[in-house]
Amino acid sequence: MRGTNKGPADRVFQERLERVGDFAFDKKVADVFDDMVSRSVPQYGEMQRMLAELAGFFATPGSNIYDFGCSTGTTLALLHESLPVTTHLVGLDYSQDMLRRCREKLDSLGLNGEIELREANFDDKVEIDNASVCVLMLTLMFVRPLNREKLIRSIYSGLNENGCLLLVEKVISESSLFTRLFIERYYAFKRRMGYSELEISQKREALENIQIPYRLQENRDLLLNAGFREVDVFFKWYNFTGVVAVK
Repeated sequence: MRGTNKGPADRVFQERLERVGDFAFDKKVADVFDDMVSRSVPQYGEMQRMLAELAGFFATPGSNIYDFGCSTGTTLALLHESLPVTTHLVGLDYSQDMLRRCREKLDSLGLNGEIELREANFDDKVEIDNASVCVLMLTLMFVRPLNREKLIRSIYSGLNENGCLLLVEKVISESSLFTRLFIERYYAFKRRMGYSELEISQKREALENIQIPYRLQENRDLLLNAGFREVDVFFKWYNFTGVVAVK
């Protein structure tokens, strides 16, 4: 898939840390993010392909398409390559280090100046307009729960009629049995991808205070309460879910 060059290997949590601080999308993470996400998110490439496919269905000529939490630009590059109509692509991220890596990747792909990048804090109000598609790829779970409704409502407000929001999230199950089972399967996946027990445990501790997943029904209710008329699941792998919502 174009735009998914893994780059340097992820060794952020390879060495034992005296104190594991909160996870941050800083330079050391941004520099290895492509490798990190490809080895940490099951079916990452397929999710990206599906996002682009669905975006292509809802995108309208001359509209804006926003990628909230664009990280290193993998989704933006794929959308630019695959969309059947001409749109204006906008990547949003709060991390300057991520935006730097994103610009470097886009420039390396010959997309100099063709995609707009903006720094944005999703815990504050984010203004968008004339949008046919908005993407939240593993982003909402990092927004403070008290601010998620405000963010979703601002996205809904900026979407055109029949526009869509594509949401991919880590989720927890309705029952503690399945929550434990699915998390165990997820850690087994990470072991298969070469992560050690130390790396898994230290990253889990680092994410504990900043990554707060919802139940699937909670995300669904959030979307419906904001005004979306159609909401459905397009992807599910244990504790990862993709949802499409239509205005």
